[in-house]
Amino acid sequence: MGKLITFILAIAVTAGVAYYALSNAPRDSDPEGETSQAKRQLDNVRGAAGRIESDADQRARELEQKMGDSQ
Repeated sequence: MGKLITFILAIAVTAGVAYYALSNAPRDSDPEGETSQAKRQLDNVRGAAGRIESDADQRARELEQKMGDSQ
């Protein structure tokens, strides 16, 4: 009997958490019609990837210069 009550309470809690998460989920776009959050996040990731690539290229050039100077 105790296991059945525990199971029912667990289902109720899980359903409540799911309902809360779905009802309070952020919307796709701003009310002003600006770009969506997902697009902004993708743009941020693209910008970060570009910076990482630029930094890696700069380090590679510096290493190449050091290797050329030592020969």
